[in-house]
Amino acid sequence: MTDTEKLDPRVHPYRDDLAATYLRGRVNAARFIDGVPCQIGSGFAAVKEEPSFEARQSTELLFGETFTVLDERDGWAWGQNGTDGYVGWLRVEALNADMTVPTHKVSALRTFVQPEPDLKLPFLDVLSMGARVVVTGEQGDWRQIDGGGWVHARHMAPIAEDAPDFVAVAERFVGTPYLWGGRTSIGIDCSGLVQLALLSAGVHCPRDSDQQAAAIGTLISADGADVQYKRGDLVFFPGHVGIMTDAATLLHANAFHMQVVAEPLADVVARAGAKGINAVKRPG
Repeated sequence: MTDTEKLDPRVHPYRDDLAATYLRGRVNAARFIDGVPCQIGSGFAAVKEEPSFEARQSTELLFGETFTVLDERDGWAWGQNGTDGYVGWLRVEALNADMTVPTHKVSALRTFVQPEPDLKLPFLDVLSMGARVVVTGEQGDWRQIDGGGWVHARHMAPIAEDAPDFVAVAERFVGTPYLWGGRTSIGIDCSGLVQLALLSAGVHCPRDSDQQAAAIGTLISADGADVQYKRGDLVFFPGHVGIMTDAATLLHANAFHMQVVAEPLADVVARAGAKGINAVKRPG
């Protein structure tokens, strides 16, 4: 028996030749394996749809996020990440097999990893908001992290500390260039912005906008008509999502402006034309 056709391959790791053990009985595959848990050991890593540098990026993973490797091919690892379950390929060199339990997360838009607690030295890596680290020592305003390097204390927060206002977090990304599959302040897409903001506030959030529309919050409207919008409402269009900052303004990463902007919702609706709003959800 198989329900393969009903399972979303974005979040269910299965192929004809291989699948994750937990999918046994739900999909057909030549073999099933548990996989090897790893963590991202570089600032961020591109997850590709195919094991090729030329393949389209589907998402990005941040330092310290987990990834279960199910297959390797020519320097590429195929598997599933632990934050939102997304499946794809990334470079093996981005992975660290030594699993750790993060104590802190990056709360700044981005920060530098220094070789010593000295801001004048050339940096080793760049960590983005949401990256997870293990603090192993301190010296003044600097914190040493597992694996080597130092990060400024004001750029991180305890792992369990949630941001009080996810909208304020999202607003910090204004001006960030639009990047398909992006999840950092170097480049971000619409659902990546929503996901990072909600995760910072301790709210679990899927990766893509259609998944978010299905999983997050309470449905306020199916078409946006007669809605008294509030700060924090999520407005969904086919293939797109944004966050209301007040009763009239939508904050979103978009390919029209090619960056994160806050603009009148009415302008976005006008550009959408016949597609229009297909859901308004209220988190919480």
